[in-house]
Amino acid sequence: MSENKKLIYHGKIIDLYLEKVALPNGALAELEIVHHPGGAAVVALDGNNLVCMLRQYRYAAGGWCWELPAGKLENTEPPLKTAQRELAEEAGVEAARWQSLGKIVSSPGVFTEIVHLFLARDLTGVAARPEEHELIEIHWMPLAQALAWAHSGVITDAKTLAGLLRIQKLDGINVS
Repeated sequence: MSENKKLIYHGKIIDLYLEKVALPNGALAELEIVHHPGGAAVVALDGNNLVCMLRQYRYAAGGWCWELPAGKLENTEPPLKTAQRELAEEAGVEAARWQSLGKIVSSPGVFTEIVHLFLARDLTGVAARPEEHELIEIHWMPLAQALAWAHSGVITDAKTLAGLLRIQKLDGINVS
């Protein structure tokens, strides 16, 4: 380990480092940086223009949140494989067509986490298999309703907001 990077905490999902860095303007800073493996989130849209939204209990956020199916990258798993795995586990569907919606950084001041966003189409049902620590309700709602919730503040989760907003202008997406 470099003398410029000191491990403060090593956990199951994240590592916290105190890092001494030179900024582009030449200033030196000591930063607390949370290293996270990254994740993937899925806008799953069926043939009736319904989008899969999960109502999930999130202790750290103070209660229930509306989210897209999503999860953490496992080991060297490519982001698309993570998206496919999480969609099946959390929402109980698989998709025949996938499209990248790019990526986002969740909190660039302190996290290294990158979330890869995908659109999933041509869906078929499978058995949902949420992990035992996950408290999830699966809801299929009109895309227009999810977008209205994104704009009104009902949806507060950043990856969900980004995923929903990125599909608004795609060819073949009916947002009404």
